[in-house]
Amino acid sequence: MSKTRKSVIEVRGTAVTVLSIHDEDYISLTDMLKAKDGDFFISDWLRNRNTVEFLGIWESVHNPDFNSGEFAIIKSQAGLNSYKLSVKEWVEKTGAVGLRASAGRYGGTYAHKDIAFEFGMWISPEFKIYLIKEFQRLKEEENRRLSLSWNLNRTLSKLNYRIHTDAVKAHLIPAEITPAQAAITYASEADILNVALFSQTARQWRDANPELTGNMREYATVEQLLVLANLEGMNAEFIHMELPQPERLKRLNQIAIRQMKVLSASGPENLKALEEIEKQAKKKKEEEQ
Repeated sequence: MSKTRKSVIEVRGTAVTVLSIHDEDYISLTDMLKAKDGDFFISDWLRNRNTVEFLGIWESVHNPDFNSGEFAIIKSQAGLNSYKLSVKEWVEKTGAVGLRASAGRYGGTYAHKDIAFEFGMWISPEFKIYLIKEFQRLKEEENRRLSLSWNLNRTLSKLNYRIHTDAVKAHLIPAEITPAQAAITYASEADILNVALFSQTARQWRDANPELTGNMREYATVEQLLVLANLEGMNAEFIHMELPQPERLKRLNQIAIRQMKVLSASGPENLKALEEIEKQAKKKKEEEQ
């Protein structure tokens, strides 16, 4: 399920909305227009022949379904006094994806960041420069938070792995066996977690991805790492409860499905949640020492 994330940047005193849709960033032209002196409309910008040519080139590069025939007709009329075109008409006639006009929760006219930067030049050269600067700052902050989230979840996963292996050692491994025999049990329990979350064993993942190095957990998403950390703790408790392996696998899979649905809906960007995870990780680390 795709998610739409909303952010707001301030460009020279003007609040500008940024939407992340299908991993692409769209910036509100409606908000940007507030920074332009005088009474102007987005349709005024669309009347400009240079604007139409730029939009046509952008769509030709990024949109395989772009209607070049309709674009040629629009281009031939651009700049004429009688020429008038709205964003909605542009999208309907050409199948364009770089501009979008909508009502409701995220109402307004939005443009792909490439096009929005060009629109910023129409506002003023200074506005365009600051728009790019603030947008880059936003992306750097998002990447920093994502990196923090990933590292924190890796820490949690490692801490819970210790709890998990201790439970395996205490309840599932008989006395006086060789280290090699013990490793078989550890691997078996690790694969319970793999199947519950990733729907495949470590061996199956390696066979399906011979070109990749490392293991499947190295390629896990932030959400998957967090759920994995939770599953390790839950499996340790189930082992202490002496539940049989098939029953534990069934329960862990149900837990993984529920938690992934919740995380997929909410996303990892909540900084307060990350701070709480960090506190929990530190607390567990202190208890281990």
